[in-house]
Amino acid sequence: MNIPWRLRTRTLELGFRTLIMGVVNITPDSFSDGGLFLAPEAAIARALQILDEGADLLDLGAESTRPGSRAGGLADSPHAPAVSAEEEQARLIPVLEGILHSRPGTIVSVDTYKAATARAALAAGAEIVNDVSGLTWDPEMSTMCAALAAGVVLMHSRGRPEQWRTQPQLTPDDLLTTVLAGLDSSLTAAVSAGISHESIVLDPGYGFGKRFGENYALLSRQAELLSLGRPLLAGVSRKSFLGHTLAPLFAGSDAPPQARETASLAAMVAAILRGASIVRVHAVRPAVEAARIADAVLAAST
Repeated sequence: MNIPWRLRTRTLELGFRTLIMGVVNITPDSFSDGGLFLAPEAAIARALQILDEGADLLDLGAESTRPGSRAGGLADSPHAPAVSAEEEQARLIPVLEGILHSRPGTIVSVDTYKAATARAALAAGAEIVNDVSGLTWDPEMSTMCAALAAGVVLMHSRGRPEQWRTQPQLTPDDLLTTVLAGLDSSLTAAVSAGISHESIVLDPGYGFGKRFGENYALLSRQAELLSLGRPLLAGVSRKSFLGHTLAPLFAGSDAPPQARETASLAAMVAAILRGASIVRVHAVRPAVEAARIADAVLAAST
């Protein structure tokens, strides 16, 4: 069944095949590829490359939300981030503009929890705001997204990055209840602020405040999140829980991010088979191919 996802200037039909969201990190410190694409020219070239590899849309991020980072606050809050809104925009906007100049019509999502950055990106041509906090870290984000009719990705995050390594372990049932409640709260707040129900996609937030094994428990029951009535986006690419699982193959040390590609594909296929309509990935071409197989399995089962 196809489900419309209403963006700022157009509508995507989700459900006929899995859409691939390619990641471009314009940061010096992202866990996966920090620093590789910090220069605008490098980031633009990377974006064009992954579009050529088959990405359906791009996700641009200019502040790392890796575990332990200071992301999650605003300039005048006790949790002031390491990257100000001004610095985030200085990294992000030239890349966004360069991509749209080279490839007009590209669907671009901006990975930010700051309303000021989201507003500037939407004005520059972005279609989607991907808020890892589910609209909870910046009180202006929901009304801004509503006013500008942005497509929105609401992610579940259990606490802030500096708290993730010390979160108490939850049982699978308690974890699912927590994620369901958090996403439902964000969805309700978004609609109450005036964001169209059809503009919203939900993200379980793998790795965002979930302990290693908890991610597998959540992945195994991901389809239950569809009860909230909106499509799902899954971002499992190169996450640390995959590296932890691979440790026996790496002399007891967690596999480094660049060695997690095969594991990322396996987890991505599991996410598709459990209801994800969009997957967020770093290595696009292998993801495109693996998603085709997962989609064929789903088509054969209907």
